[in-house]
Amino acid sequence: MIGKVAAASVSLILVVGVVIGVIASVGHFHKHDNSSNGGANADDHLSPGMKAVTTMCNPTEYKDTCIKTLSPLVSNGSANPKVLVKGAIQFTMDEVQKAIDHTEKLVDDPKLVNNNETLKEALGDCKEYLQYALDDLKESVSMVTDNELNALGDLAPELQNWLSAVVSFKENCLDGLDINPELKKAVMDNGLISVTEFTTNALGIVGEISDLLKSFNIPFNLTSAADSVQGRGLTETDKEGFPTWFSGNSRKLLALHQSGRLRPNAVVAKDGSGQFRTISAALAAYPKNNAKNQAYVIYVKAGIYDEYITITKDQHNIVMYGDGPTKSIVTGRKSNRDGVKTDKTASFAVIGRDFHCMSMGFRNTAGPEGHQAVALRVQSDRSAFYNCRMDGYQDTLYVQTYRQFYRNCIISGTIDFIFGDSATIIQNSMIIVRKPMDNQLNTITAHGRSKAAETTGLVLQNCQIVPERQLFPVRFKINSYLGRPWKEYSRTVFMECAIGDLIHPDGWYPWAGDFALNTLDYGEYANTGPGANTARRVRWKGYHAITDRKEAARYTAQPFIRGQMWLKSTGVPFMLGFTH
Repeated sequence: MIGKVAAASVSLILVVGVVIGVIASVGHFHKHDNSSNGGANADDHLSPGMKAVTTMCNPTEYKDTCIKTLSPLVSNGSANPKVLVKGAIQFTMDEVQKAIDHTEKLVDDPKLVNNNETLKEALGDCKEYLQYALDDLKESVSMVTDNELNALGDLAPELQNWLSAVVSFKENCLDGLDINPELKKAVMDNGLISVTEFTTNALGIVGEISDLLKSFNIPFNLTSAADSVQGRGLTETDKEGFPTWFSGNSRKLLALHQSGRLRPNAVVAKDGSGQFRTISAALAAYPKNNAKNQAYVIYVKAGIYDEYITITKDQHNIVMYGDGPTKSIVTGRKSNRDGVKTDKTASFAVIGRDFHCMSMGFRNTAGPEGHQAVALRVQSDRSAFYNCRMDGYQDTLYVQTYRQFYRNCIISGTIDFIFGDSATIIQNSMIIVRKPMDNQLNTITAHGRSKAAETTGLVLQNCQIVPERQLFPVRFKINSYLGRPWKEYSRTVFMECAIGDLIHPDGWYPWAGDFALNTLDYGEYANTGPGANTARRVRWKGYHAITDRKEAARYTAQPFIRGQMWLKSTGVPFMLGFTH
C-alpha cells in the first residue's frame, strides 16, 4: 500500500529486554528453592542468573535470541540492576549508531544506489528514524534508573507504547525500500532482522511483566484497567461547541479566546493582522529551549494556508487553534501519482509530542486520481484533535505511531482513509465516505499492526458512518467496507457507532487473498443503524462481533491509550468508558 517513513528506534528493544533480564536475575534470589523438596529440576545445572533469564524469556516469540541476548548480562549470578541496565542501554545506543553509519555508507554504494535520488531519500528516512531511537534511549535511561523495580508495572504501558512504535518504524522503512529489493535486503541483513526479534521479545516480556514479577515474589499491584472503567464521560461542551472546562495552560485556549482575552504566543493571519502571515513562520519562532511542561500557543486566524507544515520532534507541547474547521484550513496537493512517498504527501505532519489542536481544517486536494495523498500525518505521542476536519480521498489521515485521540472531528475519504500503526481512539466524530474513481471500492480503515505483541489499534467510538451527498445516488453500486488488513495483525474496533446503509453486509474486505484473515483482530460492539447488522459479516477467524461488555471495555480510552493519565490536560472533552 505505502512506502512511508523509516525504520528507527532499534534502541528500546534491548533496553527493555535487558531491564527485565536484570530484574529476573535479582528477583531470582527471592524464589523458593525447589531442590529442597527432593525433586530434580531440568535447570538445576544452570546458574541462578541463567535460570532467571530462562524464566523471563518464556513468554517471548524468539526464545533462543532472548536467552543469547540476556545471558551475558547475568553471567556473574548477581549484579547491581541499575548498572547493568545503564550498560545495556549504552550498548544498544552504540548498535543504533552503527546502523546509522551503515545506512550512510549505503547511500554512497554505487552498486546499490548509483546516485538514485529516490533510494537516497528512502535511506535518509531510515537514518532519521534511527536518530529518533537514540533520543528515546536517553529518556529510557532516566525512566528506568529513576524508578524502583516494583514500579515497572506502571512503566510497562509506556515501554509497550515505545516498542510498538519501533516495530512500526521498522515496517515503514522496509515498505519504503520495496522499490529496490536488493537494497531492502542489504538493509535487512544489517540489523533489521535482529530489530524485529529483539523488539518482539521485549514486547512479549513487558506484556507479561506483572506475572513475571509475581513469580519472583516482587510486590506489584495492578488494578485491571478494564474493571476500573466507569463508563461515563466528563463534562461535554458549551453551547458554542467548545469544552466547558480546562486545566493548566489549556484553560486559556478556547474559553479565553471566546471572551477575547486570550494572548497566544503567536498569531498567524494571511491578511497581515497577526505577527506572522504563515504557520511555518510561527513555528520557526518556537523557542529553542522551551520547557517541556510549557505550552506554546499558536492562533491561526481564518484563511486557507497553502503550505506544507511539519511540527518537528523538538517542537513539543504545541497548542494550535483556529477560527473553525471550515475557516482556518491547511491545504496541499502532493500525491503518490506524482512520485511522492505517501508520508511525504502530508499537507500537515506532526512529530513533536503532546500536540493539541482545535478548530482547524486539513486537506489534500489531489483528488481520487492522486491515489495516496495524505492530508494529516500524526507521529506525535499523546496528541489530541478536537473540532477538526480532515478531507481527502485515499489515505486522508495517517495515524502513524504512538497514542492519539480525536473528538468531534469530521474525516472524509475513500480508500484506507484512516490508516497507520498507532493506538488511536476516534470519538463522537463523523466519518464521511466519498465517491471514489470508477471501478474502485471504499475501505474506511487499514491498520498496520505487524506483531501480535504490539499494543496498537484503531477504535472508532460513538461515530457516525455516512456517505457524502455525491455518493447517495450510487452508493448501492459502490461497495464500502469498514476496513481491510494492511499488516498481518491489523486491529480495528467499531463500537457504539451509527453505521449507514452504505456499508456492505460483509463489513470487511480482504487485502490480498487470505492474507491476515486468521491473525487480524476486528470487532464490532453495540453499533446501530442499517449497516450495523452483523448477521452476514465475514467468517474470518480474526473477526467477531463483541457481545461481552468487559471485552469491549479493553478498547475504551482508559485502558487502551491510558486516557486518564493525559487527556484531561489537553482541554479536550473525552469519555473514559461507554456512552451509556
